[in-house]
Amino acid sequence: MRVLGVDPGLTRCGLGVVDGGPGVPLRLAATTVIRTPPGADIGSRLLTIDEQITWWLERYEPDAVAVERVFSQHNVRTVMGTAQAGAVAIVCGARRGLPVAMHTPSEVKAAVTGNGRADKAQVTHMVTRLLRMPDPPRPADAADALALAICHLWRGGAQARIAAGAAAAGTSVAVATSAAGSAEGAGIG
Repeated sequence: MRVLGVDPGLTRCGLGVVDGGPGVPLRLAATTVIRTPPGADIGSRLLTIDEQITWWLERYEPDAVAVERVFSQHNVRTVMGTAQAGAVAIVCGARRGLPVAMHTPSEVKAAVTGNGRADKAQVTHMVTRLLRMPDPPRPADAADALALAICHLWRGGAQARIAAGAAAAGTSVAVATSAAGSAEGAGIG
């Protein structure tokens, strides 16, 4: 399975494509960071993100898209830009008919490092090791996007089966957040 991970942001939006799955070795396909100038108008910035994600979807043909779920941040302006960029990524995936999943920062950290409260350096270190990269991905937005893709490869299938089972049973599934939920606003790192 191939997953495009998206670490949304208006100024820097990380993208990472990873192949693998449970019991299958992970393989890095590509990673980049989309950059938009902070002084540019919001419409042109979001359009740039849309065009770049669309190009990546066409170029790398992922089976799914994983986007960081934004909860809250102290800076309302930052959270708005992050949410807007995340929404663009969701629409890009949906436009191609791809399943789009959202993962919380603590969920991604736990999947990649075993600790839902891991710091940016720990996440980057584990992404580097898991993907057998000679050097850590830079900037951190690239590492975070790769971590999202890894998280989805390892956890996404199980989540989809649980949701499908709940739907078949006519019940809803509530996703419990861990005590690490307070770290959600800080993003993955």
